[in-house]
Amino acid sequence: MFDCKPARAPTLYFIGVTTTRSSIMRVFPLWAKELGIEADIRGIDLPLHAPDGDYRRVVRFLKEDPLSMGALVTTHKLDLFRSCRDLFDEIDPFAETLGEVSCLSKRGGRFRAHAKDPISSSLALAHFVPEGFWRAHGGEVLLLGAGGSALAMSLYFARETSGGDRPGKITIANRSRPRLDEAARKLSGLSPEVEFAFVHGPAPEDNDRLVKALPPYSLVVNATGLGKDAPGSPTTDAVDYPAHSLVWEINYRGDLLFKDQAERQRAAKDLHVEDGWIYFIHGWTQVVAEVFDIPIGGALLERLSGLAKGAGQEATP
Repeated sequence: MFDCKPARAPTLYFIGVTTTRSSIMRVFPLWAKELGIEADIRGIDLPLHAPDGDYRRVVRFLKEDPLSMGALVTTHKLDLFRSCRDLFDEIDPFAETLGEVSCLSKRGGRFRAHAKDPISSSLALAHFVPEGFWRAHGGEVLLLGAGGSALAMSLYFARETSGGDRPGKITIANRSRPRLDEAARKLSGLSPEVEFAFVHGPAPEDNDRLVKALPPYSLVVNATGLGKDAPGSPTTDAVDYPAHSLVWEINYRGDLLFKDQAERQRAAKDLHVEDGWIYFIHGWTQVVAEVFDIPIGGALLERLSGLAKGAGQEATP
């Protein structure tokens, strides 16, 4: 369990499962120097679906320790928000809508909860989904996993500012029914122009059938954490992708079996296969900007991205 020792210098925390394996541990010191801030980074590893008491202990520490500046939360976004909601002085609208927290910060003596994934996922998707893609081809979206990332992407796709370029149908598939039911509660009725379907699929073979049923020019996303937080893939080696589709592995490190499975069909099916590196960059820069109250964009974002690439993208744990 995390040792709640008071920070000796301004510190940004990373709440996850295997934080020491992340490139951010090498990247953040370079970013801090570029941004002109004196700050450390420290990981907090908790097991999947940790007890509520563990989440509350960590969050109380971050709230009360003067030099603990804030945190990025991954994997535990939904569980941490549910168990610690009463500890936050402010909750942003995305966090309220999604019932999750991906960023903790302090401002004016107030402890704040943010959901940054709708912003970071939209920036990452804009990087590889061609403009006008949905309007031109009529494909669908299949989100494997019903966690915070899948909910954030759904919110992005259903946004009113899309100008009509959005998928007509989004299917969310998940192994456990309670989390799937929660996703349905939050997303049903979100947009009259997007049909949502929620499918309980306990086995990878169930996901294979969903992938095969998609029309061409669709998007399939691994939002399960499998490959990073736990071994495996949400699909089997027999998965059969629709032609001309986009496949997004939102992880950038670990045993990325899902990405490997898609890569084998890249040429034959004319697939675009994307990993999670750009998502990683946007996710972290959004949090750093919020925690340290520093606008990050344009040329500065490009410099930070270049520093991260120079530090090396991890392909394995």
